[in-house]
Amino acid sequence: MGGQGAAASKPVARVPAVQQAAQKQTPVMMFVGDSFTVGSGPVRAWETYATETARQLGWQPVIAGAGGTGYVSEGRVGRTFQQSFVAELAWRPAPDLLIISGGHNDRRWPATTVRQAAARLVWTVKGYWPNTRIVMVGPIWIGEAPPQAYRVRDALAEVAARERVAFLDPLGQRWIDGRRSEVLLPDGVHPTLGGHAKLARWLTDALRAAPA
Repeated sequence: MGGQGAAASKPVARVPAVQQAAQKQTPVMMFVGDSFTVGSGPVRAWETYATETARQLGWQPVIAGAGGTGYVSEGRVGRTFQQSFVAELAWRPAPDLLIISGGHNDRRWPATTVRQAAARLVWTVKGYWPNTRIVMVGPIWIGEAPPQAYRVRDALAEVAARERVAFLDPLGQRWIDGRRSEVLLPDGVHPTLGGHAKLARWLTDALRAAPA
């Protein structure tokens, strides 16, 4: 009888399977980005604007990339956005949405070089996931951006228009409307938790408004 009782209790183990099925129905959004996306300083990966955007939309986030990287810039990790995409994301099942966010670290390269690298990445993504929606987010600057940032922004916007993917421009936003320390870390570059919260609200609203 003891064995039968143990066997009778086994169906309870099906509950996680039901939960797993529910999770599979949750839309998945993936990100490729730099330190703004993966976290820097006291802001961890699960506290960034990327994760918070997914949380506000009720989507499941998968975040790839590394600080200092870009479409051309390899950063200290020695890889570009394209290499991060292939290594961290391309082998996974296709997501509902891929956000390529960056360009901040590409300002030292000619716009033509950035444009070519960005186009190559978009082509690569479409080759792996032809049905995945792609959104490009331009370089993020919490404070005043240098002229090079606008050249990178324009190069990326051109690629997005040509490849028919949505482009969102953080440089067109005003992030500091009070004390700088509320949104900007002491390094003068990266956002605080409050800054990430602002970025998340902006990105969430922009994604909801952008055509699918």
